[in-house]
Amino acid sequence: MKAAVVVFPGSNCDRDLEQAFAQSGMEVVRVWHKETALPQGIDIVGLPGGFSFGDYLRCGAIAANSPICRAVKGHAEAGGYVLGICNGFQVLTETGLLPGALLRNAGLKYICRTVGLRVATTDSIYTEGYAAGQEIRIPIAHHDGNYHADDATLDRLEAEDRVAFRYTDNPNGSARDIAGILSANRRVLGMMPHPERAADPAQGNTDGAALFASLTRALAEA
Repeated sequence: MKAAVVVFPGSNCDRDLEQAFAQSGMEVVRVWHKETALPQGIDIVGLPGGFSFGDYLRCGAIAANSPICRAVKGHAEAGGYVLGICNGFQVLTETGLLPGALLRNAGLKYICRTVGLRVATTDSIYTEGYAAGQEIRIPIAHHDGNYHADDATLDRLEAEDRVAFRYTDNPNGSARDIAGILSANRRVLGMMPHPERAADPAQGNTDGAALFASLTRALAEA
């Protein structure tokens, strides 16, 4: 299995994501935002957290228009897997690969702490390693993590079982406590919390490890 981690100016969680992929058994390559194509044989693309392009204009908006994102969008539209975490989730909404937008936190403050999540669906290769309804603890670190969409979109996400994670105690005002969502084909996951920061015993928490383990296992069996 082979993962590509895209790096933008301002990315600061790219090494964390690379390590989480590698520890789960994947070969990992790093891809700079100015590249126009992904390497051959990529199974999954990871869009890491950070502050791409300084969060100017809108979080993720400039990154979404970088050359590599055209290739990432093509990869996803051809049925490839994409995982976007924090700023990566913002990039996914800006590219249109996921619906909705990430607004400023309701309290207008940057939040950096570990929060409770509830696994809302196990029907994806990202979440099948958990039990439905399982509560896990995952770090967050964001200023613009308030997920917003119109009611019709939110109703569709819920009807199609595309909410991946919900906050147990909403820290940022996200609509319906949503912390992560899936694409219609369930191959693209965007989430604000950082599972890569809870994937190794040295981090003091391994609740995120099951996401990477189930992902690697499913890709190996595909």
